[in-house]
Amino acid sequence: MSEALDPKTYPIGRVNQVEFTKEVLYRSIIMVEAAPVRLRKILESISEKDLELSYREGGWTVRQIVHHMADSHMNMLIRFKLALTEESPVIKPYKQDLWAKLPDYSYPVESSLLLFESIQQRFSELLKVMSESDFGRAYVHPEYNKTYLLSEATQLYAWHGLHHTAQIEGIFK
Repeated sequence: MSEALDPKTYPIGRVNQVEFTKEVLYRSIIMVEAAPVRLRKILESISEKDLELSYREGGWTVRQIVHHMADSHMNMLIRFKLALTEESPVIKPYKQDLWAKLPDYSYPVESSLLLFESIQQRFSELLKVMSESDFGRAYVHPEYNKTYLLSEATQLYAWHGLHHTAQIEGIFK
């Protein structure tokens, strides 16, 4: 029996990895393209002081989440490019909780929002031209001691953008 998920932490549930098909790719592309649109819409409707609110006690603030989304997806795009051009590269992990404490995470969010929008556009464009065999390529994540197929990473990052966007939206519902 699985433990109930906190809806504030997982408003859209955990990532659901399924067999990778053209339909899953299509849904993933829609999710990739939807996340920045939804994020911009919610950010345009809130005040500067609202950026300091958190989706849960002890959780990241809206500001930190937006900066994290840009950083995380920037790393993701690089991981994809490495996997597409090298044989199972070992990627460089980063300590996201420590990054969230860096001074630039207190800056205005517009630059990170623009970066997230651009990365998601690039990611969507890349997904649309990747071959079936490209999705079977992989990278190694040494921190998790796991090899990620690009088919898995596609689903993970399609989910990730909407996951954090939904956390932010949940604060204001």
